[in-house]
Amino acid sequence: MSVTKQLIEIVEAIKTGEVVPYLGPGVLNGVTNTETGEAIPASSDELILAMNNGQPMAPRLMYEFPRAAMNQELKKGRSFVERFLNTTYQEKTWSEAPVHKWLKTLDTQYIVDINRDTQLQNFYSTIPHILIHGCARVAGTDYRFRIYQYDGSQYSSVSQDDIDFSKNSLPILF
Repeated sequence: MSVTKQLIEIVEAIKTGEVVPYLGPGVLNGVTNTETGEAIPASSDELILAMNNGQPMAPRLMYEFPRAAMNQELKKGRSFVERFLNTTYQEKTWSEAPVHKWLKTLDTQYIVDINRDTQLQNFYSTIPHILIHGCARVAGTDYRFRIYQYDGSQYSSVSQDDIDFSKNSLPILF
């Protein structure tokens, strides 16, 4: 089977929901700050360095961003980490990721994006969708996620029972 035929089959499987796109930091390659040209920090190491003013942390903290962020949260408070993420992803203008733009054209049913940026949500900002947002266990819920429905202008919290999982339901972003 040719590579082209395999790609066409994968695209069709994404459209039907048989394949769920799982997006990691690589989808943000080439995304830059529209004012400075700086690359978006997407990988764990890039995020740690950005959070720590370009300075590496101890090797045990450089292992993964959540570990480094927890260390900074303990030292500087939760507001430090929230401020860093908001400043990095919401207050700066980034160029568009071609993969996000392409996936939106496929009218996909589900997309899992493990990145911390908001580009995927920005691409879906004109259409209603469901957003499943991961959260810590200490958030006071039985589950490690919260569910929101976007009506085209704002998000509102919804329960699991309120989600329509049929083929004609709203796109679901994780």
